[in-house]
Amino acid sequence: MSESRRIIPILPAALPGVEAAHKVQTRATSGRFTRWRWASLAATQLFFFGVPWLQWHGRQMVRFDLEAQRFYLGNLILLPQDLIFLTGLLVFCAMLLFAVTSVAGRLWCGFSCPQTVYTALFMWIERQFEGDRFRRVKLDRAPWSFDKLWRRGGKQASWVLISLWTGFTFVGWFTPIREMGLALVDRDLGFWNGFWTVFYAAFCYLNAGLLREKVCLHMCPYGRFQGALMDVDTLIVAYDVQRGEPRGAQARQAGGCIDCTMCVQVCPTGIDIRDGLQAACIACGLCIDACDAVMDKIDQPRGLVRLATQRQLAQELGSVATPWARHRVRVYVALMAALLGALVWSVSVRPAVRVDVIRDRGVMARVVEDGAVENVYRLQLMNQTDLPQRIELGVASLHGAVAQARTVVLGPVEDRQVHVSVRLDAQQAARLAGRTLALQWQVASRSDEDSSLVSEPTTFIVPR
Repeated sequence: MSESRRIIPILPAALPGVEAAHKVQTRATSGRFTRWRWASLAATQLFFFGVPWLQWHGRQMVRFDLEAQRFYLGNLILLPQDLIFLTGLLVFCAMLLFAVTSVAGRLWCGFSCPQTVYTALFMWIERQFEGDRFRRVKLDRAPWSFDKLWRRGGKQASWVLISLWTGFTFVGWFTPIREMGLALVDRDLGFWNGFWTVFYAAFCYLNAGLLREKVCLHMCPYGRFQGALMDVDTLIVAYDVQRGEPRGAQARQAGGCIDCTMCVQVCPTGIDIRDGLQAACIACGLCIDACDAVMDKIDQPRGLVRLATQRQLAQELGSVATPWARHRVRVYVALMAALLGALVWSVSVRPAVRVDVIRDRGVMARVVEDGAVENVYRLQLMNQTDLPQRIELGVASLHGAVAQARTVVLGPVEDRQVHVSVRLDAQQAARLAGRTLALQWQVASRSDEDSSLVSEPTTFIVPR
């Protein structure tokens, strides 16, 4: 007789509070955090879509011209040699993100991250076509009909249009956007501009329209290392367990939570904030708005779900700990202040014309007429402004040396290589024979608005 065996099924694992195959359908809410999120969305998109169209001295005010290796930031034009400025700016932004996370948790994720912003925008469009949460769930289960077809089709068409506009604008940060706009009207956008527009449009559609919260749950590294930036005094979106438990109908239990699940229904990542702090929480605060609205309806005080620190929740403190009392915040602020000061100082002393001096290796030193000695130099002149510069070349620090120089006119953001010889008179050459002498090139530049003087050291060789 065969022995019966009990089979234990193996089920796929899921994140706590998140169903792996569950489609998150959020419910619309209102409140102060919702208004702040829409204000942040409006500000970030006004910046992203508007800045490329602004003009400065007849050119695009902000543009990263990768082909010409020129970065235009208003009056500041960065060359490849100036990448240290961009590096410093990125490090400053990283320090700012760390400081904000240490004080206020994932504020960036909830209000300013492009993934969050575009997902919120796409969800709003979805609600306009398909209705709120329960209507969308019902529409998902309904068979295909004309009503379902036009609602889904209208939503998808709107998503595609916004994605294409986003892709076009993104390319416009690297290519003159006004020229692209005219080319688009003439249906002559060009292969590469068209390719990258479609590529980034598809990327936007995929992330904000299809993947949505899966990017935050499975792809974003920030949510994984945020714990290293936070401590017990960091503000987080938290559920007050002491006040809320046990859950249930208000008339049958002493806890404040009536288990309405509104906080779960409005969460864009589909988690239950009542399960505690989770990596999937983006700190958008929508669950706070939803819970406060429920508390108002049942005449209970707000704050069952609120922004609080773990120290507050454990000890019932009345106020948030001062951020300055924490060493990590002081370190972040000190680093940001030092870095910002260094960047501002470096930009302020940055000359209008950059000069690189190279001795001509083909003609090291030679004796010319009357016994004078001549050295030949190659000067690489780079105009770092968008104004024409009149350049006057000269030498100093070596008595008797004269540059056989000429006046050079550089156009806006132009670089040019100039060959210039320097002669040392016969009397000095005879006295200094066989020596390598210090020489200082002086490059004076003048424009309609400003003038500057740049000195560049080099050497002068006197043959025996």
